[in-house]
Amino acid sequence: MSTLIQLAERIEQSQLGVSIAESQYAFAVIEGVHLIGLSVSVGLIFLTDLRLMGLLFRHVPVNDVLRHLRPYVLTGFALVFLSGGLLFLAEAVALVKSPAFPFKMLFMALAGANALYFELRLAKQQAVVDNKSALPRNVRYAGAASLALWTLVVICGRLIPYLPNWS
Repeated sequence: MSTLIQLAERIEQSQLGVSIAESQYAFAVIEGVHLIGLSVSVGLIFLTDLRLMGLLFRHVPVNDVLRHLRPYVLTGFALVFLSGGLLFLAEAVALVKSPAFPFKMLFMALAGANALYFELRLAKQQAVVDNKSALPRNVRYAGAASLALWTLVVICGRLIPYLPNWS
């Protein structure tokens, strides 16, 4: 763990990390962009997941939901990952020390794997392509898993300042 903390200290002491941390406005603006991107991407993913689960927009074909929301979801994620990386530069040590941070990263990786599996396999199923309102069970489960995983990502992200150390 000490090697990881030393690496985090070097990251935090980089010119960009120090500039963000010491700026009167940079950290707050970057965090605002992070929250806006998160709201857009995760909010629209929740709508998509609810459609996949058959709980919302049952009359709207899944492919239409995906086609219309995907550009906004991807733009939101671009903002989240860019701003999240910048925030990490400014507070790497605190993040490495927080028990919530690795769980946030784990849940984010699992949510990404679930999304990739959906896009590469499940979205190509005939029932999804044919735009049926009653989707196969595995598609509904993928929507439920996504909803649960992204909820856990957000919860763990909010827990970071409240769980500052492993002790």
